[in-house]
Amino acid sequence: MSTFERYLTLWVALCIVVGVALGHAFPAVFQLIGALEVAKVNLPVAVLIWLMIIPMLLKIDFAALREVGQHWRGIGVTLFINWAIKPFSMALLGWFFIGWLFRPLLPETQIDSYIAGLILLAAAPCTAMVFVWSNLTKGEPHFTLSQVALNDAIMIVAFAPIVALLLGLSAITVPWDTLVLSVALYIVIPVVVAQVIRRALLARGSADPLDRLLARLGPLSLVALLATLILLFGFQGEQIIAQPGVIALLAVPILIQVYLNSGLAYLLNRWSGEKHCVAGPSALIGASNFFELAVAAAISLFGFHSGAALATVVGVLIEVPVMLTIVWIVNRSKGWYEASPRVAR
Repeated sequence: MSTFERYLTLWVALCIVVGVALGHAFPAVFQLIGALEVAKVNLPVAVLIWLMIIPMLLKIDFAALREVGQHWRGIGVTLFINWAIKPFSMALLGWFFIGWLFRPLLPETQIDSYIAGLILLAAAPCTAMVFVWSNLTKGEPHFTLSQVALNDAIMIVAFAPIVALLLGLSAITVPWDTLVLSVALYIVIPVVVAQVIRRALLARGSADPLDRLLARLGPLSLVALLATLILLFGFQGEQIIAQPGVIALLAVPILIQVYLNSGLAYLLNRWSGEKHCVAGPSALIGASNFFELAVAAAISLFGFHSGAALATVVGVLIEVPVMLTIVWIVNRSKGWYEASPRVAR
């Protein structure tokens, strides 16, 4: 894990300050950027999101799908958590905390939008950072790769229906055309582009060209993320200054959801008898979110000024420190985990 990645939370916090300051100093510039739209897609943000997502997808080898049967228990547990538990548990937590418990402390006009952002955040599992988390837990690399490849394939067809269902249950109008366009722009096309580039580079007979490209694009991906956050907070500045506690309140359901789902995945793997080197990455994949996609979809569906966009950014803010605590728990509990007579060694 690079120094830049390790301190991602610090960089995100700095982007909040810079974005809010620039938004107040140059409001006309941000309004101009916000107006650069085609079919509800903001062009500058679309470019930045592509710069974020494509380098991550270049790491994914869909040929690894052939290996999903080797760790079928871990795969089954992770799929169950990612697609049957996580989006719905986040919706329930959003309805309870944001829609009811914290409602008097939040701007009434943004309540539904905050809940929508939380749903978007949980509706897609993380693609790239899980490789870092898996490595820190000495996770089985073939399991991690095959699980991520499978999740990406499922995401292409499942993200839009799950989001639409949960937004509909929240009585939020679903703009289907924008939702489908977001899936095409931020999932389908990047996956296709990344796989074409990957195969073209590997066709040269060595992984070196791909590794060199990833080394160059990795920092660019994080810079694009931070630039997107500056734009978001440039538009969100007034709301944050008026109610700085909003970020803390939005973090509550996100934190509960992350620890709940990672813990459930870890325990289910132990109960099923899966190896610790699979249970660790399974718990981390089950807990983490594809926040780049969530940010892009929130902006497309609800706009820069929306509570949905702010809610997804809170997920970015707490991602690294929270996931590092889960890595610590997984590593420290290895002895307890393997003490179960069910667990294979």
